[in-house]
Amino acid sequence: MTGWSFVASGLGIGYAPKAPGTFGSLLGLFLGALLLTAGHIPLLFAILLITAIGVYAVGTLASAAEDPGWVVIDEVAGQMIPLLALTHLSFLGLAFSFALFRLFDIVKPGPVGWADGRHDEYGIMFDDVIAGLLALAVIFLLRLVVKL
Repeated sequence: MTGWSFVASGLGIGYAPKAPGTFGSLLGLFLGALLLTAGHIPLLFAILLITAIGVYAVGTLASAAEDPGWVVIDEVAGQMIPLLALTHLSFLGLAFSFALFRLFDIVKPGPVGWADGRHDEYGIMFDDVIAGLLALAVIFLLRLVVKL
């Protein structure tokens, strides 16, 4: 395993025998929650940095056109995005963030599916970024009726 494949695998989490995308999302949720305790700016900075590093790392892979299942840095970055909608950490907020991101990542509605269809490092990374942005928008709407 090269250094960049280790990064693309979410520091090895992508090699989980079952549900590597879910484990990558859990890593993103954990890291995002830790960063959110420091504020929204550090969280946003980390999302941008992980996304940029992810695009480069995935671009170094010969198999990038296939979106290998072990590549989960995209889930790490995407899962952190909906946390930006939370004003504070709460179990309910984390649960909605995780569930909505995974839903949009799996179902791939509209622009998520379009990005996924690119079959390059940008598609691999940005389908999850878009899924995260959709989850962010839904959480902002949910905050109008539920305290998250």
